[in-house]
Amino acid sequence: MSKKDNNPKPEFLFGKRNYMIMLIGAAFIALGFILMAGGGSDDPNVFNEEIYNWRRIRLAPTLVIIGLGIEIYAILAKPKK
Repeated sequence: MSKKDNNPKPEFLFGKRNYMIMLIGAAFIALGFILMAGGGSDDPNVFNEEIYNWRRIRLAPTLVIIGLGIEIYAILAKPKK
């Protein structure tokens, strides 16, 4: 008998569906942070109102929170066998 037969096949902690949901959640989080970026001024003496627009104040943080919720769901979802 070889040693290979004694070692059980390693299993992943989550199922394929869980990992797909995690990737979707990570994409939401990344998109939220990308939308938050920018809006600064090249000249420090000039204030740029663009930093307070709707996309940076409302949309981007909402996407990050939705992404975190998706990640929590992906972790808690029962993997299909």
